[in-house]
Amino acid sequence: MPETDPRGAPTVARLPRRPDAVLVQAVIAGALSFAHLHDIAAAAGQDGWKAWAYPVSVDLLLVAAWRRMRTLRATGAPARSAWTWFATALTASLGANIATAGLLDLAAVPAWLRILVAGWPAVAFFGGTLLAHTPTGTTEAEPADTPDSVYAEQDPEPEPVTPPPPAPALPPAPVSSAPPVPAALVEHARKVADDHRARTGTPIDTATLRARLGVTPQLADAIAARLQPA
Repeated sequence: MPETDPRGAPTVARLPRRPDAVLVQAVIAGALSFAHLHDIAAAAGQDGWKAWAYPVSVDLLLVAAWRRMRTLRATGAPARSAWTWFATALTASLGANIATAGLLDLAAVPAWLRILVAGWPAVAFFGGTLLAHTPTGTTEAEPADTPDSVYAEQDPEPEPVTPPPPAPALPPAPVSSAPPVPAALVEHARKVADDHRARTGTPIDTATLRARLGVTPQLADAIAARLQPA
């Protein structure tokens, strides 16, 4: 049966931790490179704490350049500057390792090596500053001020609605201009017309009828129309 803790919950067996071979190898290689750089700096006249600061400076520049290369690659930005400083720090570290392999007399260091060691702080400071302030390309550009014309195009003001033209009015119905004629006046006019026919043998005309009746021309026309045979 599985083991349980005092509260009754099953316990998980813990495996013993094993040292990571890659990590151990990295620590050993870093320590040896650190010691070689210290020895070269001390042989070039940088004694005391300064000799210990040189390997720290070289390794930090190497790590910073490597991290900057990975960041620039991830964003798709060019990494030529980071590669340059990575190669510079790697050359300084590798050169110190090779120089301490017996190819260089550390008791009589040449002048050119003393110059390189003495000038390294300025080179490392310059490289570290450039790496720290190199843009990674992930900063989003701030939106530029949008002109009013763009907003006018996106949200135009509504055009005034023109009402449709009114429908044409129907022409008024024609109104008869003939005045009303009383029936008594019509009968009187008929007697006048009959009398005129009896005396002259011709039908009475409108002008004679108007003169005999003493009416207006419009009323005379209306009476003449009533006297016409159907």
